Amino acid sequence: MGTLLLFLSTSFLFHVLVSGVTYTESISPNFTASSFKFIDNAGAFLFSHNGTFKVAIFNPGVQKAHYYLCVMHAVSGTVIWSANRDGPISSSGKMILTAIGITIAEQDGNEKWSTPPLRSSVHALQLTEMGNLVLLDQLNHSLWESFQYPTDTIVMGQHLLEDTILSSAVSDDDLSTGDYKLTVSDSDVMLQWYGQTYWKLSMDARAYRNSNYINEYMEINGTGLFLFGRNGSAVVTQVTLPPSKFRIAQLDASGQFMISSFLGTDRKQEFVGPPDGCRIPFVCGRIGLCTGTTYNGPICSCPQGFLGGSQNSSGCVPSDGFSLPLACNSAKNVTQLNSSDVSYLRLGYGMSYFSIDFSEPIEYGVNLSVCQDVCTADCSCLGIYYQNSSGSCYAFENELGSIIASTTDDDDHLGYIKTLGGNDSPSNNGSTNQRQDFPVFALVLLPFTGFFIIVVFSFLWWRKWSFLKIKETKLGHANSISSGDLDAFYIPGLPQRFDYEELEVATDNFKTKIGSGGFGVVYKGTLPDKSAVAVKKITNLGVQGKKDFCTEIAVIGNIHHVNLVKLRGFCAQGRQRLLVYEYMNRGSLDRTLFGSGPVLEWQERFEIALGTARGLAYLHSGCEQKIIHCDVKPENILLHDCFRAKISDFGLSKLLGPEQSSLFTTMRGTRGYLAPEWLTNSAISEKTDVYSFGMVLLELVSGRKNCSMDASNSGCGQSISSSGSGFVYFPLFALEMHEQGNYLELADPRLEGRVTSEEMERLVRVALCCVQEEPLLRPTMVSVVGMLESSTPLGQPRIESLNFLRFYGRRFTEASMIGEENEQSDIILYPEATSTTNGSHACFSYISSQQISGPR
Repeated sequence: MGTLLLFLSTSFLFHVLVSGVTYTESISPNFTASSFKFIDNAGAFLFSHNGTFKVAIFNPGVQKAHYYLCVMHAVSGTVIWSANRDGPISSSGKMILTAIGITIAEQDGNEKWSTPPLRSSVHALQLTEMGNLVLLDQLNHSLWESFQYPTDTIVMGQHLLEDTILSSAVSDDDLSTGDYKLTVSDSDVMLQWYGQTYWKLSMDARAYRNSNYINEYMEINGTGLFLFGRNGSAVVTQVTLPPSKFRIAQLDASGQFMISSFLGTDRKQEFVGPPDGCRIPFVCGRIGLCTGTTYNGPICSCPQGFLGGSQNSSGCVPSDGFSLPLACNSAKNVTQLNSSDVSYLRLGYGMSYFSIDFSEPIEYGVNLSVCQDVCTADCSCLGIYYQNSSGSCYAFENELGSIIASTTDDDDHLGYIKTLGGNDSPSNNGSTNQRQDFPVFALVLLPFTGFFIIVVFSFLWWRKWSFLKIKETKLGHANSISSGDLDAFYIPGLPQRFDYEELEVATDNFKTKIGSGGFGVVYKGTLPDKSAVAVKKITNLGVQGKKDFCTEIAVIGNIHHVNLVKLRGFCAQGRQRLLVYEYMNRGSLDRTLFGSGPVLEWQERFEIALGTARGLAYLHSGCEQKIIHCDVKPENILLHDCFRAKISDFGLSKLLGPEQSSLFTTMRGTRGYLAPEWLTNSAISEKTDVYSFGMVLLELVSGRKNCSMDASNSGCGQSISSSGSGFVYFPLFALEMHEQGNYLELADPRLEGRVTSEEMERLVRVALCCVQEEPLLRPTMVSVVGMLESSTPLGQPRIESLNFLRFYGRRFTEASMIGEENEQSDIILYPEATSTTNGSHACFSYISSQQISGPR
């Protein structure tokens, strides 16, 4: 019995000596922690005030005894920071807190990591409720913070400063620094792999640029991801997410940037960049071809001419004995390249490389051989990507990643991989002997052969010259766009240039007309890669048409946004000028909304409104130069699958530099959507687009044109003339219902009540804010997006700035009645002019609705 008591007492004493006591919020110097000492708490020895976070000596894997000093989310066990990620310790290693800082070392004293020299002695180590591990002096001033040295994760309230980097871990079990980096630059957030960019936040569909300030830091909070500038007072870019009490942003070991929210132990993924797994640089290994992703991972294979397994770690190698060179900055590269040993293996059609969309060409307007020569001379270049139409040459630098399979067999872009040992040029060995043994009869025949070849080539050149003269006569010379004209508008990313004959074939000699606009007719076509396109044939050959054409090429060709129609190419040949757009299979909004087909449901209308707002917000704030559309209307809002809205027709676009706040221009656009300032030679700004968007928003609500005949002649209140005319000016009706708070009266009757009152009120109030007479009172499109998403407070339109709608409504009704009686559309112009916003008559109010925002 005594022996048993002695054993139990000894065991208890050993347990007390081994198991350390955990601390809350802070600990003092002369403290030591090890995984063995705190084994009962899984290595945890310090908790934040409310227990949200903990500090532990943690081993993330079971295969290796690698222990790290980590800050972790207590409930989920997620590591948000690690100290010694590149210097793990064994199970016997320890963390030592002294007056000079933190030291992590093995039991034998071999130091793995320590804090930098501090300006004063350490008084305490504190873990805040935000997850920040802080060393404090005697006055509780911060000496060092883990937030200042992020690893692969940031948490709510943590600032990731400009030029600060997040580095991925090698794997979930190995917290060592990996190859993927996230960097906050002064203009964007980007993911990089060996210096090659493969994702940018600005090009993500869910990111919206609010201002043009320089980025200072990135932050996540309860409503989303934000980039701040102007000393933290201005939002530059934002990604709106559902409300959450706790979320993290992490550069995952896979190379994807993920934002996740937590509810207890449940982790919900809210945002992923890039969303396409094949866009991750090393997803299929070196030169591995990624054809898609599944729940179990990527689908990998090798391109033609390469061999290897589908294992991500191995990648692919040339199948004919060629070898792949190492970049000159690689530690494994100990050889000097000889240009005579270099050759290039061509990748097949329909393949792309992850960095092409984010890099500038190393050469412009060169042929393929020049592009290859430039790569051969650069030891960091491991391959090229060549665009035939523009002669643009892109380089694969520093490291070779995976290849992406395209959905189309694009023969305009080809990739080439640099290889060694495959020189196809004739050998110089034995050239002297060959020259000595050269037959005499060949010396006689060569001059005659050369003369014959010259004659043949001269004849062929003459035939081609004659054909081109006939062709130029057919196409015409007037107003032709020379290469010099195009060079003046050239920017990186200029779309593919087509021959006129190519587009004739693609459109079956312009057979299927699908629309028309102010400067041309649109035809449906099919390119050789079987993709459908919309070909806009410019018919107005005046000076104005030429300016619009060149503007569209220069602007649209370099803009990529999910809510903007992509320009795939152009033709500038003689008189003929054409634009080639991606084809939108559901046509324009006006046909869907006002046509006799199926009724557009309320949720679809709301998504169209939001998508259009996002597209305009990007044009106004997300581009390097501010872009004003100038012709926002349902005809220029095209619909794709799932009724995704895309804005088209930038023929009226104007580019504004950062030093310009407005632009004086000639009156253009479409009657019915023109802002009042068009008629007064006032400054035209992005607020002009805001007005037009407001008018489109009202038409989405009502399902009819703003100036129309109301067959029912009911429920229109004062917006219909006292004579009982059925002509309705809907913006005035919307104003009256807003004043009465009766928003559901405005809904399209075809919806039969399938609307939500809250969303109806939101759309109407936003629309009325947009159509206020004073441009300064109208919100920006970024604010409009925020109001539609409910991420910013809903604005309240000023009634005094909407009184002009009452005059518009009355003049429209009177003009419509006169038109009925006289069977003509002449409208009376009332010349009185002062401002409605101060209570007196305004020039806008006394100009008929037809002239400013009346019927089309």
